[in-house]
Formats: sequence, C-alpha cells, structure tokens
Amino acid sequence: MTQHTPIQLRIGICGLGTVGAGTLRLLEENKETITRRSGCEIVVTHVATRTPKPELCQNVAHPGADPLALAADPSIDIIVETIGGYDVAFDVIKTALTSGKHVVTANKALIAEKGNELFALAKEKTVTLAFESSVAGGIPIIKALREGLAANEIEWLAGIINGTGNFILSEMTANQSQFADVLQEAQELGYAEADPTFDVEGIDAAHKLTIMASIAFGISLRFDKTYTEGISKVTPDDINYANELGYEVKHLGIARKTESGIEMRVHPTLVAKSRLLANVNGVGNAILVEGDFVGSTLYSGPGAGAEATASAVVADLIDLARQVVAGATVPVYPALGYRDASNDSPVLAIEEIDAEYYLRIPVIDKVGVMAKISNVLQDQEINIEAIIQKESASNESVPIVILTHRVKEAKLNKALGALEDLEEINGEIMRIRVEPFHGEAT
Repeated sequence: MTQHTPIQLRIGICGLGTVGAGTLRLLEENKETITRRSGCEIVVTHVATRTPKPELCQNVAHPGADPLALAADPSIDIIVETIGGYDVAFDVIKTALTSGKHVVTANKALIAEKGNELFALAKEKTVTLAFESSVAGGIPIIKALREGLAANEIEWLAGIINGTGNFILSEMTANQSQFADVLQEAQELGYAEADPTFDVEGIDAAHKLTIMASIAFGISLRFDKTYTEGISKVTPDDINYANELGYEVKHLGIARKTESGIEMRVHPTLVAKSRLLANVNGVGNAILVEGDFVGSTLYSGPGAGAEATASAVVADLIDLARQVVAGATVPVYPALGYRDASNDSPVLAIEEIDAEYYLRIPVIDKVGVMAKISNVLQDQEINIEAIIQKESASNESVPIVILTHRVKEAKLNKALGALEDLEEINGEIMRIRVEPFHGEAT
C-alpha cells in the first residue's frame, strides 16, 4: 500500500448511505478517542457518492461520485465500502485490493458469495479485507470467533441474526397478529425494506451464518450449501401451540460440527422458554457460541442501524491503523480465522440432519385419525414426545399438534409424504424444527 507518515491514515468512503454517513459522523465525533486508541489520526480525505451530502462532507477534501476512481487513487490508504449490492461493490473492492489498499466493508452478501475470491486476492497483495460490520451490526461476533475464542474448537453456534424477522415474530407473539400485518408495520417503521425477501425468507441470515461458520470451522465460504427457510408460513396458531408446549418460535441461524459433517441452516425454530435465545425480542440480535474449553458464550446487541454498524466499521479501521503504526507488513489476523481453510468437511444437506420436530397436522375430525397418524410415524421409527389434540364442535377440520423425538429429516420427510396421502388430512402440514440444546446452552 501507499506509505504516508504514520501520524495520519487517509480514508476513502465509497457510498454515503446509512452506514457510510454513520461512519463519517463517528470518525468526526469521536476523533480524539479514536486517535488515542489507534495511535494515529484517521482522516476521511475522499468520499464517492451519487447523492452529495455537503452537510456531512464539510471536512472532506475530495468529495466525488466515482467509487472506482477513488478505489484506485494512490493517495488513499484504506477504502471503506458501504455501497452494498454486488457488481459495483465487487469492482470497488477488487480494484482497491489490486491497488494494494486495505478494505473495510459491511457487505455481508458480497463476502458470503464472493469472499473466497476476494480474500485470495487480499492474501496475494498482503493487505487486509476487514468485515466485522457485515455480521450482526454492532455485535463484535467476528472478533469473538476469530480472536477471543481462537484457542477453542467451536462445536456449534446459533443465533438470531436478522432483526426484521425477530421483530415480526416478537410482534406476532405479543399481539396475536398475522404475519402480513406485522410485516406491513415493520415496513412502516423502517425495519423492513419495500422488498422484504432477504429478511423474511432467511437470505440475509444465511449470508451471515455462512460467514460465521467459515470462521468457526475453518472452511471456505459455502453460501450455496446453507439451507434457508423463511418465516412467512408461521401463524399465530403455531406460536400459541408452541407456547402451550413451553417454547417460543424464533428465526435462527444454526451451524454445528458433527461426526458426519457440518450443519448450516436458517429456519423457524422452537426454542424452550428457559433458553437465552428465547428471550431476545424486537429488532435485537443474539448469538450463542459453544467452544470446547470455554463452554457457552452469548453475544447480544443491536444488529443493524447507522450507529451500530458504523461502530463495527470504525473498529476495523482502528485495527488497521494499529497494524500500520506497528509496522506490520502482512495482515495480523487471518481473515477467516485460519491460515488455511479446509474443504475436507462436507456440509450436510438438510435431509441428513437429526432434529426434533413440531408438526401441525390439519385433519377431519373423525374416529381413528390419530391412530392412522401414529402408525405412519411408527413406520418411520418416529416417536412422539407430546401431543395437543383439540376437539371440534362439529366435523370441521381440527389441528393435531405433535412434538417428535429426535429423528433424521429424511425419515420425517417420508412420514410427511405418507401422511399427506391420508384422506383425513385436510390441508398443508406445518413442520418447524425444535432445538432443545440438550446439554448445551442454558
């Protein structure tokens, strides 16, 4: 990278939206503290944005509109990419790395899907691609996994890593509201985008889980192997039945190392009310990590927003400043926690996992239906742990709710296929996985 006096580090910010603007404000407002902690002055000298904000850029010497030109500018030491999306952001980061610049990004989608290529380039150019802000906003989960827990074999992690989804489920629980109604409320409050697909269908959480799993288990980024399921089919009835059984419904990202391979999955999940994750509500995020020596550790806080994400961006800038001041010529920390990632560990397909299950089965209320359901489950060696069977005042469809013992998902799928063929089944069967964390998180 271009060398300047260690007294000052020159920063170029690409994108001045929520995160970029928050980063600029934080660097200005906490300038003294940041300088004392980093050992040098971190100065934003360049900004590239299509929507000029002169009120924010009063102290920026070179405001502009071309992020690629900024990424290649030899006078800049570090590029902060907060554009978002794929194509332009990828070109900006690649150009900056190729030019020998460190890069800080909050772009979880790009890291999860294109990170393998970008990290290889950063390694080749002996620069750092930092991304703390890409996962869980202001929660320093990347540092925890990569640095604080570096001596541990990570056995599993599980987390609420999308604030929008958690807000929706929390409101559905508190107010007995339908999914569509709460989604509209989330959009009106600014918690959900006009197109909420990434949030409610689990894609955003899958990006974050992919990144954390790579660091936790020393594997390359494998977003394409992460099972992803959203929350749009969860109903107030499911939430009420879960409550009756002693559970809350949460949208979790779960990664676990097993003897057969690595699980990476995002889906609605029943979590016992006594568990820590069951009690995280609203837009908050929380992640549990189990290390073989340390045991369970919990990380909780704001998962999004200008201030929280900017906090993580600037933390990366301070780390890079310390590295420069110390005269380090190679990155101090491996980007994904291991010097060399292994691809030997297979990522399990969802059919290969073992889990407990919640089933809501709509049936025509007639004699013998429960016996038929039990027989189908027994044929696949699926044992019932608990059951809720409501009586109807007429011959209307009624739900039978079942909690199963642990079983391989492939067997459950066979059972569900057989159940759907029964003439007494009157609608779609709802399946939600249960994570009891037996002997794990408290």
